[in-house]
Parts: sequence; structure tokens; C-alpha cells
Amino acid sequence: MEIRTEEIVSYIKELVHIPSPSGNTEAAIEFMKSFFEENQVSFKTSNKGAVIATIPGENDSKHRLLTAHVDTLGAMVKEIKSDGRLKLDLIGGFYWNTIEGEYCSIHTNSGKTFSGTIMMHQTAAHVYKGMNELKRDQKNMVVRVDEEFHSKKDVEEAGISIGDFVSFYPRFEQLDSGFVKSRHLDDKASVAILMHVIKQIKTHSIKLPYTTHFLISNNEEIGYGGNSNIPIETVEYLAVDMGAIGDGQSTDEFTVSICAKDSGGPYHYGLRKHLVALAEKQNIGYKVDIYPYYGSDATAAIRAGADIVHGLIGPGIDASHAFERTHIKSLKNTAELIHAYLKSPLV
Repeated sequence: MEIRTEEIVSYIKELVHIPSPSGNTEAAIEFMKSFFEENQVSFKTSNKGAVIATIPGENDSKHRLLTAHVDTLGAMVKEIKSDGRLKLDLIGGFYWNTIEGEYCSIHTNSGKTFSGTIMMHQTAAHVYKGMNELKRDQKNMVVRVDEEFHSKKDVEEAGISIGDFVSFYPRFEQLDSGFVKSRHLDDKASVAILMHVIKQIKTHSIKLPYTTHFLISNNEEIGYGGNSNIPIETVEYLAVDMGAIGDGQSTDEFTVSICAKDSGGPYHYGLRKHLVALAEKQNIGYKVDIYPYYGSDATAAIRAGADIVHGLIGPGIDASHAFERTHIKSLKNTAELIHAYLKSPLV
């Protein structure tokens, strides 16, 4: 199977421009449903809003499941201030300083969207001495809405209310050096990889050895995905999510990261060894790593009591939950390992 990174990057670009903070993912899920329809892949949706697509295999008694998530970090309107600015409550695990200065959209219940900027209340350098020393937190950070709002009443009359979702601009860029940088590469880069692999399977009529499900979950960033919908025949469960990069980590932006352990404990040793063996046999660049402050949908499935063999792989993403970046080499290596895995025997 030929891996076309330009198609993967194109899917990433489309996905990151669809606002989908956890709890408000309908547009991203509809995008995925359209993709499955176009590629003649049967699917169903769960009551939680996730979508699971299925490609029949030669063996229909034992199934595989791969998952990636379209939900992202985001925020909600917590308070409307007397001066017409907004206070936020965060959705997902990240820090206030990573969104300072970011453009954002406020999504109202009526469907109207407003533009804004997330900033310190005390941003004006000519007014607030020592503002650089103040803590970036819910108390000091606000949204400056790009409308002529002078009061809380102005904001409310425009239709903005407590609980409205706030999404962050992705700032997507693809560079000649092969790097792709954008917010929400976690985990829309992995979703794009699965889309490419699925399209290749359908286009080239590749027969899979086992019936395989592709779960696009929509609540991973808040600790749970679509794991109540794992088909009973599922034996192996592979989460495709970002590999975390930083001091003490082996993961980089050029290889596929194979996770040995995260905050939920070790992943299935046999599956991990199987993935490493496939990567070495196919000359796929890989790194084995441990993510100490990480939990995937595979972790959530195990905690929920699923009787599965579980694993986690993904492209290396620098500056996770902040100013994310990866490279087309990592996207390619991840796609190649997924393809090799789908064609391989069960552990």
C-alpha cells in the first residue's frame, strides 16, 4: 500500500479547521460520517455521539478495533464580566499560559459565532506595571470579544451565555521542510492517518484477515471515549494517538511512537512486541516510550473492564496540548505500521 503523506496532511488541514472541543463535536463527527459514506464503509453512531465504522475481514469471529479521537481541548464561557469581557472554564488537561494571545471563537446556542482573543485582563504594558509577573489563571485571563460590547447586558443581548463553547484557532501551517504545525494535531493527525489507510484499503480492495472496526471517539480529552460500544467479538484494541515528546522521552517527530506504559500502567506486552517486530521487519522508523502523564482511550477501555489486548501507537507530537508540531516522516511511519498491523495475525 502506497502511503501518500500529502493526502494525510490534507485531511489534517480539513479536520483542525472544524471546531470540536470535547462536548461539542457534532460537526467533526458529521465530517467523518460523510467520509465513510463516500468510501462505502458501513458505520453506526453511538448515543454518546461517537462513530464506529467496520470493514469485514476473512475471519469474522475475532475482531480488531482501532481508535482515534476528534475531540480537542477547548473552553466554556464561565462568567460574563461587567465590562463585556468573558471568563472561561477549561475543557481538557492544559495550562492557561498555552492559550494566552490565542484567537478563539465563541459558539452560541443560536448557532451564531463570535470572534475573540484570549488574554490577560492586565495586558496593556502602558497601564499595568509588572503584568508579566501575574499568574496566568482563571482569575486573570479573559476573552476580549470582537464586538462593541460595553456591558454584561450588551453581551447577553447579543446571545452569548454561560456554557457557550469556545474553540481555539488552529493556525495550521505546512512547511517545505516537512513539518506540519497546528493546534489539535492531538488527535486529528491520527484520525487523518486512519482516514488515509481506510481509503487505501477500499480503493485497492485490500482484504483484511480479521473484521476491523474504526472507532472515532469524541470524549477522549475528558477521560472517556466510545468504549461502551466495543463489539463483543473484539480481541485486540489499538489506540492511535499522539506520542509525547520532551526531556527523558525517546519519541521524536520523525518516527512512530510505540507506547510501553502510560499513567494507566503497562500496555499489553505481547502486542507491543508484535508491533516492534512488524516495524523492524518492514524497516519502519519507530521508538518505544513511556508516557508518565498520559491516558488513552485504550487505557479507558481497560479501566472500564473490557476483555481485550490493548496497545497504543501514534505520530510524535512536539509541545503536546500547546503549540503542536509533527513531521510527515512520523505520519508516514505511523501509517505504515498501521497497515502492517492490519495485515498481520492476532497476537
